Amino acid sequence: MGTPAALKSYQIEKRDEETGEVAVVNKFKYLEGHPKQYRFNGQTGRFNLNGETDLGNKMTIQPVAWRIFEENLFERGRKEQWAEIFFIDEKNCVSVVMFNNTSVNVLFGLIEPLFYEELSLSDVMLTITAEKKENTKITPKGTYYIAKFSYVPADATKVKEVRDFVRDHRIFRADTLTPTAEYKAVSKGFHNALAYMDAPLLGAESIAA
Repeated sequence: MGTPAALKSYQIEKRDEETGEVAVVNKFKYLEGHPKQYRFNGQTGRFNLNGETDLGNKMTIQPVAWRIFEENLFERGRKEQWAEIFFIDEKNCVSVVMFNNTSVNVLFGLIEPLFYEELSLSDVMLTITAEKKENTKITPKGTYYIAKFSYVPADATKVKEVRDFVRDHRIFRADTLTPTAEYKAVSKGFHNALAYMDAPLLGAESIAA
């Protein structure tokens, strides 16, 4: 018998209860191009899963891949700034959450100091909270919410696991890929399945997962 191959950092051995056979499986679940969809509602300041399950006004995630770009998505009729952040949730599923416009500018403002610390989003645990704003340009004035971002360093072992996983898998969301997106920043871990991407990498972001 040959020497068993070493497990990758994101793999485990799992025994079949019926046959007793041991198989190597990934810790993380991912159906290529179809991550679990978490959403941020800028009208209510609440997060949800698939537009249904309410998750409150705060989330903490560890990004594994991301892109910041401009595109006309979801039939909104205009090009807007978007940030698409992929992460692995508490059930070890590859997931995604998106933000647009002002929230994207706030996120980019966090990426910049990380770059100067030789870090990227995949090195940190990112806490996202909703902040209420007023729109005084309309009468009566309206309210809306933007996402605010803060971070603490992530566990080094988990960072290695997710980077190794992303390096070996194609991380993207199929229904938001377009050939006309204009990129501002993109991590190496993001895979453009359309093969149209010609985007600059942002400094330290280029060594991300």
